[in-house]
Amino acid sequence: MQNTVKINEDVTYIGASDRRLALFENSYPLANGVSYNTYLISDGETALLDTADASVMQIFMENLFYALDGKKLDHIIIDHMEPDHCASLGLVMENFPEAKIYGTMQVKKMIYQFYGVDVESRFVTVKEGDTLTIGKHTLQFVAAPMVHWPEVMMTYDTYDKILYTADAFGVFGALSGNLYADETDIWTADLGEARRYYTNIVGKYGVNVQNVLKKAAALDIKMFCPLHGPVIREDLGYYLDKYDKWSSYTPEDQGVVIVYASIYGGTENAVEVIASKLAARGIKNIKMYDVSKTHVSELVAEAFRVSHLVLAAPTLDAGLFPAMETFLLEIKRKNLCKRTVALVENGTWAPAAAKEMTAILESMKDMTILPEKVTVRSTALEADTASMDAMADALAASLNA
Repeated sequence: MQNTVKINEDVTYIGASDRRLALFENSYPLANGVSYNTYLISDGETALLDTADASVMQIFMENLFYALDGKKLDHIIIDHMEPDHCASLGLVMENFPEAKIYGTMQVKKMIYQFYGVDVESRFVTVKEGDTLTIGKHTLQFVAAPMVHWPEVMMTYDTYDKILYTADAFGVFGALSGNLYADETDIWTADLGEARRYYTNIVGKYGVNVQNVLKKAAALDIKMFCPLHGPVIREDLGYYLDKYDKWSSYTPEDQGVVIVYASIYGGTENAVEVIASKLAARGIKNIKMYDVSKTHVSELVAEAFRVSHLVLAAPTLDAGLFPAMETFLLEIKRKNLCKRTVALVENGTWAPAAAKEMTAILESMKDMTILPEKVTVRSTALEADTASMDAMADALAASLNA
């Protein structure tokens, strides 16, 4: 049975959700699956905006045929060629051989790479500002390279004032009947999932996102239709503000997140003491995460959220504990910057973790490493109180600056 939603008289949502998927891109844990969104415009002629993942291909194709209601498909618009959105493209091209395909120059190359099909005769290369008219709808193409793939564009409907945003403004989580963000708390009540989606999928490309936000500011937009998550039709400023902060690497919260690794509990105990000292200095909402138990995608999102990090790790094999190294390399890969970091190390005979962490942090942009370091030898002792107090004082002063 088909499951489509009319967004308005001419636009129909024909996407589907996959609740069985445990790892998005085989990397990011999903608590409640993900949606694959696709849209059909029908006003005299018809235009399909993107396709869907292989996991929902049958449902998507049924929805497409149902929404077409016997009409032919005239246009296929490809905003993003990643397989979770283009896996069904081959089947669509096969079923609608006369449909023109619209995309950036890189899209045509990628179609051949994925399908081994030459689409030269039916492909229309579009660039910034080009348009396609479908009845009363004028679709304007907005280049969005490296948000987060090089071929990405967005499509703006000047009549409906809808911006089809590709992967931007997406969020992890399947849709459960409610299509619109104002009908469900999938974005707002669990902003962490929206943040985790952005920081891990798009986070590296902040400069590119900033460029697209500037383009969006020049458009009269009433609705965002993303490729994942709910359609956004209210309070667009809220979502734009989040994207502006995330893409400019501006902390949302002046606060402290403690990320630690501990082998036998000595390092964990040390950061518990430091956390209590921070609380005694009036710092609220401190968050602590065991890097060995918390998925790195959650830690990346938290690092984007706050202004200050405390990183604590034992020395292992004369180097850095592997899970901490993975976390640091991941926030470096995502281009995180503008953070203040305090370091705690542990080592029974030759502490080296702080040196290793410092080397990675110094290779990142605009990272402030506090000189007040804590070195624990096996277990935190009374002798470590002074260095812990000094770190807590420095963090509190930095937060209140």
